[in-house]
Amino acid sequence: MKFVLEVDMSEGAVAQDAVAELGRILRYWGGNVRHYELRPGDGSAVYDSDYREVGRWEITETPA
Repeated sequence: MKFVLEVDMSEGAVAQDAVAELGRILRYWGGNVRHYELRPGDGSAVYDSDYREVGRWEITETPA
């Protein structure tokens, strides 16, 4: 399996302060993953500090 995190850094709060926003996203979602079984197909939208959707994380199968 793979854990995939994708964040669009071209607009909004992430574009204005990428270091702070990415740190916040990683802290928040790092603590939140305990609510998931972490099986392929699990995932969620990722939001910046302005509560705009800027990406998502997901668990995927590892290609053979």
